[in-house]
Amino acid sequence: QVQLVESGGGLVQPGGSLRLSCEASRSIFSITVMGWYRQAPGKQRELVAEVARAGSTNYADSVKGRFTISRDNAKNTVYLQMNSLKPEDTAVYYCKVAEITPWAGRKDYWGQGTQVLVSS
Repeated sequence: QVQLVESGGGLVQPGGSLRLSCEASRSIFSITVMGWYRQAPGKQRELVAEVARAGSTNYADSVKGRFTISRDNAKNTVYLQMNSLKPEDTAVYYCKVAEITPWAGRKDYWGQGTQVLVSS
């Protein structure tokens, strides 16, 4: 069974930093895109950042210059370094991993979510 395990969330002061991690189980066949999404109360889930296998990245305008996404392909792990955090960054953060197989094409898996609270 493919599973994603997230860690690194918590309470932080405005201007502070957090680093999120998400590791996919070794049973996954092959990973293409890995990404981070977030959902605040009363709002829709939105893309924060994503990274392709070779390293190309895409960021939401609201986090450009503050967040950095990276991945370790050997460890099936994606990271999100969050700096200069603002109260509006408060949300539950979810990682997403896209599996690709020759017989079924693409299938997406989601992490359990980790809470990020930015408050003084």
